[in-house]
Amino acid sequence: MAAPAPGDPGAAASAVLDELARNFTYGARGAGNGSLSGAWYRRNQIHLFGVLLAILGNLVISISLNIQKYSHLRSSQQEHPRPYFRSVLWWSGIILMALGETGNFAAYGFAPITLIAPLGCMSVTGSAIISVMFLRENLRASDLLGMTLALAGTYLLVNFAPNITQAISARTVQYYFVGWQFMIYMILEILVFCILLYFHKRKGMKHIVILLTLVALLASVTVISVKAVSGMITFSVTDKMQLTYPIFYIMCIIMIASCVFQVKLLNQATKLYNTAMVVPVNHIFFTISAIIAGIIFYQEFLGAAFLTIFIYLFGCFLSFLGVVLVTRNREKEHLPQSYIDFGNVPGKQILDKIQPDSSGLSYGTLPDGSDSIKSPSKGKKGV
Repeated sequence: MAAPAPGDPGAAASAVLDELARNFTYGARGAGNGSLSGAWYRRNQIHLFGVLLAILGNLVISISLNIQKYSHLRSSQQEHPRPYFRSVLWWSGIILMALGETGNFAAYGFAPITLIAPLGCMSVTGSAIISVMFLRENLRASDLLGMTLALAGTYLLVNFAPNITQAISARTVQYYFVGWQFMIYMILEILVFCILLYFHKRKGMKHIVILLTLVALLASVTVISVKAVSGMITFSVTDKMQLTYPIFYIMCIIMIASCVFQVKLLNQATKLYNTAMVVPVNHIFFTISAIIAGIIFYQEFLGAAFLTIFIYLFGCFLSFLGVVLVTRNREKEHLPQSYIDFGNVPGKQILDKIQPDSSGLSYGTLPDGSDSIKSPSKGKKGV
């Protein structure tokens, strides 16, 4: 059978199917078969090193968060609790978090943004596993399902992320920085950011979508600058010094400023909404904004096949769904009851709960069924 011509549409489809066959073939003989083959590893060795750094960094961050949580729990059980910043355990968690964030930062120098950013789901799933093992929290069926979906999504992301190896030099960053695609993107982002900030500050709108959209818009700028700074440092170590170019310090300033404002807005969101709601929404918004930033600024999907992009997006969807399932209703399980129920005490006949719902109009008063209990002064007036 004759091979399809290079310009034939069937040639592109055939190439995509061949790539899928290589990705899903295991155990077959040959140098280039399968995702576990030596040829696949050699072709993606640099990217896999970045993936390994990102996964380890996110797992270390999840360990640090649980250590800090355990430190707060232990301090709350003491008769005379000390300030948390005097706890050695709390500081060890801070140091581990700094190490994890350093690993994430370094990972952007070895792999594309579209590959590293979605791996933040590993921090959420890792934190759930550690909290079950060490903090004795309940393991729910939704946790197991969420972890499975997150791992499946991570596998698809690693296999079908854009296989683009870029040497991020100062000249490369300057070229992308003045490109018309990035200029249009930044103009639109600034307009959207200003509109949302107006509604947030002037109109007093504090909806979680508004707050976390502001965080995500800043995160896209942060990711671009982090990739530029980390890539230029990596290029300086492996090839030629890039730290003498002004663009390096411009990107450092952008990175620090955007991170500071992100933390400020994220703190506002965590004060108004519980963590079980903020974590999944923030992860989804951050990942989407980072992927868009990588596509527009670094052109990471340039030349990618449609089917590869579709499977990559499906992997993102699985990781999003996994994070939502793991964090769903987790905070509510640990909340104590907001009322005292004496209905099961022998010899006591109580018509209603002592303390009704705090959102009701009768909060802080006795229910109607207890009107028979009158004050002594009223009794005297009746006599």
